[in-house]
Amino acid sequence: MKATYGLSQSTVSVGEVSQISLVVRFGADHAKDKADAPPRRPLNLSLVLDRSGSMGGTPLRQALKSAKALVGELTEKDLLSVVTFDDDIDTLVAPALVTDKRAIQAAIDKVHAGGCTNLCGGWEAGGKHVQKNFSQQLVNRVLLLTDGHANVGTTDTASLVKLAQKQASTGVATTTLGFGTNFNEDLLIGMARAGEGNYYYIESHEDLSQVLQIELEGLSSVCGQNLTVQLKPQAALEQSTVLNQYRTEAKGRELVVTVGDVYAVEDKVLALDLQVKPSAVGPCPLATIAFSYRVLEGGVTREVTDQIVVTVAAASKEDAAAAAPDLTVLGEALRQRAAKAKDAAVELADKGQHKEAATQLQQVAESIRNSPVANQFEFTEEIELLEHFAERLGKNGLDSVLRKELRDQSYQAGTRSRGDLAQRGTAGGSSSGLPTVTSADGGIALRCEKVSGKLRIRVTSDGFDPAKNVQFPRAIREEGVSYLVEKVVPSADGSYYRVQGKIQRLLRPGETVGAAKGASRSSGSSKAVKTPKTAADLPTCTEIGTGVLVQCVKEGVKLRARVVSDGFNPNWNIRFPRSIRELGILYVCDQVVEASTGGSYVATGEVKRLIQ
Repeated sequence: MKATYGLSQSTVSVGEVSQISLVVRFGADHAKDKADAPPRRPLNLSLVLDRSGSMGGTPLRQALKSAKALVGELTEKDLLSVVTFDDDIDTLVAPALVTDKRAIQAAIDKVHAGGCTNLCGGWEAGGKHVQKNFSQQLVNRVLLLTDGHANVGTTDTASLVKLAQKQASTGVATTTLGFGTNFNEDLLIGMARAGEGNYYYIESHEDLSQVLQIELEGLSSVCGQNLTVQLKPQAALEQSTVLNQYRTEAKGRELVVTVGDVYAVEDKVLALDLQVKPSAVGPCPLATIAFSYRVLEGGVTREVTDQIVVTVAAASKEDAAAAAPDLTVLGEALRQRAAKAKDAAVELADKGQHKEAATQLQQVAESIRNSPVANQFEFTEEIELLEHFAERLGKNGLDSVLRKELRDQSYQAGTRSRGDLAQRGTAGGSSSGLPTVTSADGGIALRCEKVSGKLRIRVTSDGFDPAKNVQFPRAIREEGVSYLVEKVVPSADGSYYRVQGKIQRLLRPGETVGAAKGASRSSGSSKAVKTPKTAADLPTCTEIGTGVLVQCVKEGVKLRARVVSDGFNPNWNIRFPRSIRELGILYVCDQVVEASTGGSYVATGEVKRLIQ
């Protein structure tokens, strides 16, 4: 592994305080690896799958499909266990070498959705399986996939995060994958950070296979484990601040940063803001960057230590002003500041300070707009995102999807350096307010599509490169919608397009404009549940949609109905027709409301039986 660094300004004024940014990159030494490429380290994984009732239908089907695809990528040298959880914890596949993929995949195919969410129990079971075969020669990790809040067993976020940190100290990391819109992102991000793994927001079913592939690609290319970095300042460095979201500890003037595992396919980036004041003209050492990590060589792990010295040139004020900035370093620092602003905005919005949260985002957007990197596509997109998020916060407050996208974008920018994980999110706006046309004559046609979990605009008219991105207002991006614009021009560097003039929605034959996104709709009927004679007489469905899941549990000799959808108290009774109560069935109710006396629920509207 090698380390390199860059400064936003290579030359600063002597005798004056200057604010500059430092970016240190840690990555595989590819020149060395080509000559003697080591085999990838075998994996010791436990896949922990949420099979609670809220996963019923498409979510669970997609999760199982992706889990089977993951199995297909493993080799006979890899160890795998599979755990499923709802109220109960089951080891579906005991930890063993992956010698019979078909048998493992067949076992996964038999999983069905069940009751509530004992997240802690499932995760702990997976950790124990990994510990059974723990070895420093393996990559030891738990992959936890869930769509909901922990509501059985240990449910406190702080306690679960502390448990993840304790497990990581034994060498077993935790990667968390949050599915849909109901999971607790603070819990999953907290467990991933403390557990020295990764976190992913799976916004749609199609995202899951891609994200699991990204995780496996990283695990299969580990070139350094447990990277720790120590910044030792020299006299000219007056102050230093870590911009990333790695765990950082101050020891006097020194900073110790826990960076985690380094993958050959992805550099680890450490960005800092520095306040420097050189005392003499010439090369000026600012800090020593000492780092250590573990590698596997000849079947044995050993610790490697190294260091680099960060130096800046000190010169006259005129010479310093004439020096060109390093746009790569400048861009990375802006990326990290935007990430911090998104987390700060969530914190403010959680307190009801939506206007203040919007202001945080707008200020960072303006700083990017005034920077030398403003015309790069990544940063034009960042400006669009920040301003769109600010507008939504100012008008509508903080909803579940917006909160998850802000936190995910902040996390990925602050801990990862993969472009396919950056700026993910499809919560655009609505095109319903645009004027409509039915012909592309006299304009240029565009289309909004989902690409790697992002809303992208492409030109569909002839004469343009259909692979190039288009800078386009985020507030009117809507997946699957076509647009007609007056003019499309290339960016200054020719890498993407910009739209100019009037924007209209282009309706295809038979297409109509639906209600604006976010428009209110009824969540169900308020009428009492229709009561068939038996459960066999119920209509069936394969999706939950906007319904509420109910399951029957046995208490002594009685069958009690319980709500298993997230957001409800799983211990409350529910008024539910006795004639259709059966163990092992998941019911989808139009609506479930709290009883007027409190402490229990009432099912209303139609009830269907969920077919899995």
